[in-house]
Amino acid sequence: MDLVDTHCHLDVPAFDMDREAVLKRCRDNGIRRLVIPGIDSPGWNGLLDLCHNEPGLYPALGLHPVYLDKHLPGDIELLEKQVARISPVAVGEIGLDYFIPELDRDRQLDLFEAQLGIARDHALPVILHVRKAHDTVLAALRRSGVAGGIAHAFNGSLQQAMQYLDLGFKLGFGGTLTWERSSRIRKLASGLPLEAIVLETDAPDMVVSAHRGERNSPEYLPDCLQALAEIRHQEPEIIADQTTRNACEVLSLDRNAGIV
Repeated sequence: MDLVDTHCHLDVPAFDMDREAVLKRCRDNGIRRLVIPGIDSPGWNGLLDLCHNEPGLYPALGLHPVYLDKHLPGDIELLEKQVARISPVAVGEIGLDYFIPELDRDRQLDLFEAQLGIARDHALPVILHVRKAHDTVLAALRRSGVAGGIAHAFNGSLQQAMQYLDLGFKLGFGGTLTWERSSRIRKLASGLPLEAIVLETDAPDMVVSAHRGERNSPEYLPDCLQALAEIRHQEPEIIADQTTRNACEVLSLDRNAGIV
């Protein structure tokens, strides 16, 4: 199979001890492309070096809302310069997190809208982090004029899902699908058009059920594929082919790249 993990943080310290081994196992499992979203400006250089040195790894750059207090006043200007310099596949991971009460909502929105403006100006898609804030994010997207993207770890309603699709977005599903107790998300993933879905792991977070209590890894993406195939009563090969097409379409990935 030819799979794309549209969201994993392979650059973080959790993978420092065995990153090359993880990548080898990914490729052995048919995972030939991995999108690595940035979360803060100090991490961008390491992320870019990793993607430059490894085939099939694609960088996105962004300022994650959960790390609001770590972002500096000059980070937006720095993001603009980096995006112009290296042309990442997306601006991300960006968005709004209203689940954590101590995160200032006004500051989050200002940061989010500034990054949407960068994405629009450079005709790039965005990779979204959204918790308890879908309606606010959707309103900001409509104002922004961005060129679509991915709603990562989608956890909204069917109505909200359809609004994202109308704006040119794909919806990311990962390890949550492998947990039977995640009945709402599993039901949503079973009823959406397959053309709407991309696969992801969010490694090292959101581990699949077969590795409960462990570090999550992009090599476990086939677990997510198998869960989605079972939920939808479709062959895994069909799911793999279409979700890869979807990822390549929304992020403008070369389907012939990363095959090593």
